[in-house]
Amino acid sequence: MNQRYGQMTNQELTAEVARLNELAKKAEQKGMVSEFAVHERKKVIAQSYLLNPDDFNPGETYTVGEPGADESSFVISYMNGVFAWGYRDGEASLSAIPIALLTNKT
Repeated sequence: MNQRYGQMTNQELTAEVARLNELAKKAEQKGMVSEFAVHERKKVIAQSYLLNPDDFNPGETYTVGEPGADESSFVISYMNGVFAWGYRDGEASLSAIPIALLTNKT
């Protein structure tokens, strides 16, 4: 399937998330760390397209729950599609995070 996530229906996105999850599990079982990471990142981006970007507000603080990492706080400066741009844990550099990783407003 060579369709962009932004052009897919919710049903197609849900199927893509399931497909990527299966590919990630197989890569993990085979010890293919890089391939696992690629599938996981694609899955997060596909999941972001299932969410409404309008539910995420600039100026608010969210918790970033990345798989396999410690949680950190993230303050949104602005939204660009399904990516929130802002600052993590008070860092000076601006970074982008897929909205599927943002949870639990604090």
